[in-house]
Amino acid sequence: HQVLIVAGDTGSGKTTQLPKVCLQAGLGVRGLIGHTQPRRLAAISVANRIAEELGCEMGTGVGSQVRFSDNTSAESFLKLMTDGILLAEIQQDKFLNKYEVLIIDEAHERSLNIDFLLGFLKQLLKKRTDLKLIVTSATIDVEKFSKHFDGAPVVAVSGRTYPVETRYAPLLDSSQDQPDGDIQINGIIKAVHEIANSDIQQSKHSGDILVFLSSEREIRETATALRKQKLRDTEVLPLYGRLRYSEQAKIFKPGRGRKIVLATNVAETSITVPGINYVIDTGLARISRYSLQSKVQRLPIEAISQASANQRKGRCGRMANGICIRLYPESDFTARPLFTDPEIVRTNLASVILRMKYLNLHWLKI
Repeated sequence: HQVLIVAGDTGSGKTTQLPKVCLQAGLGVRGLIGHTQPRRLAAISVANRIAEELGCEMGTGVGSQVRFSDNTSAESFLKLMTDGILLAEIQQDKFLNKYEVLIIDEAHERSLNIDFLLGFLKQLLKKRTDLKLIVTSATIDVEKFSKHFDGAPVVAVSGRTYPVETRYAPLLDSSQDQPDGDIQINGIIKAVHEIANSDIQQSKHSGDILVFLSSEREIRETATALRKQKLRDTEVLPLYGRLRYSEQAKIFKPGRGRKIVLATNVAETSITVPGINYVIDTGLARISRYSLQSKVQRLPIEAISQASANQRKGRCGRMANGICIRLYPESDFTARPLFTDPEIVRTNLASVILRMKYLNLHWLKI
């Protein structure tokens, strides 16, 4: 098949194993295997992981390219990159002749870049019958994507290595919409102490903790509060998009004790922080949305969808049994929409059209 839709549980190995499956099938000889990720940190960390598994040096067989950094060479057969890099390459080579296979990962995010790519590639596949396309995600709406690509076959990968228990520890009563900062921080500290006390009772270190927050400010305030607790053999690490890569890379390095990683939704997909056995989810994120009243693009803090919550839950339970503590009631979770609204319906249409003109996609014809 020219197009394949792959859906599988988080932790089933889609991101790291699909490129290796392509190599085993004999692909990657006549052209590159291109593999896209929504975020720079994900592209770099996945490239490092696959290079390690294949036993080759980064930049030779396996390369990565993100904005301002190109770590590929003439010997590369697999290239990890952000969606924006692939879109930029279309301007110089609208037939993407150097690629034999394209893997569009985390397609459920439906960012503008991903939607532009999916629209462009649907037309390109008719011209380049030799090009293979794999669209994949853990929480993908398989029927919608299959229909877009004219009934492309769907492969579902069920099951994961270790089970994850979900616990609900709501912070609010029914009269409140969102917790204030202090209530939320206290809820996180309580959950961390619950995990630490469980470790003391069992006389063992049971893994690191990943906490999902909605903004840099919340991360800094929570980090300060957790450090004041003076937890034994515990390191508190922030993780967000604007953080320097050298600081972001600290989450991948083994520590002497437990790591508590405080992250925005940058850690929601693709990035596997090693050793995470616990996830504390506030259920909130900053989501870009156009305001008709003020005529500006805003970043309000909103409740995440069920798909995003399940992605967060899937960050643990990869090395051992995991526990996901959600700081909101189960009734709130079931009432949330199944998927996050695509970015194209949350953005001013004028900016979408201008972006398409800038990317030379304004006719979407090849």
